[in-house]
This record gives sequence, C-alpha cells and structure tokens, in this order.
Amino acid sequence: MSRIAVVGGNGQIARLLHPLLVERGHTPIALVRSESYRADLEEAGAEVRLLDIEQSDEATFAAAFEGAHAVVFAAGGGADGNIERKRTVDLEGSLKSIAGAKVAGITRFVQVSAINVDEPLPDDTAPVWAAYVEAKRDADAALRDSGLDWTIIRPGRLTDDEPTGRVELGEDVARSEVPRADVAAVLAEVIDSGAGIGAQWDLVSGDTPVADEVARLGA
Repeated sequence: MSRIAVVGGNGQIARLLHPLLVERGHTPIALVRSESYRADLEEAGAEVRLLDIEQSDEATFAAAFEGAHAVVFAAGGGADGNIERKRTVDLEGSLKSIAGAKVAGITRFVQVSAINVDEPLPDDTAPVWAAYVEAKRDADAALRDSGLDWTIIRPGRLTDDEPTGRVELGEDVARSEVPRADVAAVLAEVIDSGAGIGAQWDLVSGDTPVADEVARLGA
C-alpha cells in the first residue's frame, strides 16, 4: 500500500484515476485548489489537500506531498484559450512538483503529457496550441533531466468514451484517440507495477490489455 499525490486532483483524468488506485490498495491524495471539491473526491476514496498550483511555491508543494510515496502530475491549464495558464499550470506546475518531490524525498514521478509535443510546430499554429505544446515539451524535458524515477505518458486525442481496457503504448506511436478512462488505467498500472521508470510512452487505443501492454514495454 502506498500514498499517491495527484497534482490536478480534480481534473478529468485524475477523477478517473482515484478509484482505480483505491481498488489496488493505494491511497490517492488529491491536490486541489478549492475546498468545494472535497466531498466528491472523498467519496471516490481520495484524501484531499489544498494546493493552488499557480500561487504556491516549491516548499508548499513539498509540504502537500508529505507522506506520499509517488507523485502523479495530471494538471492542465484548461481549454479556455488562456495562454498564460499553459505556462503557469502545465509548465511551472510541473517544475514546482518536481522540485517539491525532491524536497519531500519522493523519487517516483509519473507525468501526463501529450503525444507529438517534441515535433516542430507549423508556422500557422494557433498561439494557444503552441503555448500548450511548448509547455508540455519543456515540462517533459525537465522531468527527464530531474534524476527522479520518472515515467511520461503522452496520450493522443482524449475522448470521454467508455474505457476499452485495450491500448497501444510505445516511443513512437501513430497519433490517434484514447478514452480518458484508459489513460487513467495506464497510470494506475504504471504506479502499481513500478514499470516504466525512465520511459516516455505515447498512448492511444489499441488491441492489447493495459496490464499486458505495460508489462511488454516495462520488462
């Protein structure tokens, strides 16, 4: 049994992740900015702690991680077109989480990113999308250089479809869709099994059960 700090603990993927971790005997610690989220998250089995990603410093992150054995960074700046929040949440939130984990003595760190963010962007890319891609790219680079036991999961286009339980993972997978619920299942499997340390995997829907696909690449 372990305690898993989930940054962005009220996000769409995080809310699907919490009960999966509980089923496996872990305690998710949902880190959220508002007390109003507490009842729903506690009902899902999560412990709730308050953390304002944008306003908190590294020391506050470290305090929020107290007692945790691993960190999952699943936060995002939202789809409202706010370019600044791509920097303050997707990038700086990740950087402060990495630093906070180190201060707290946590070595295991799993990050949700996005597929293809290392590829060059066309000149006509919309500014908000460019900011998002750049933030995810730079956050991933920082995590790879962190010295932590990191895993980066890079999903394709996210959907709210029902989970299939079958995925394709790899270092260079063709861009496609994947249900958020299947992303959560991969995160739970990676955390529970300890697989994927030092790995960066694209994630889309596929034909292989989640546990088998993670085991195949994590062997």
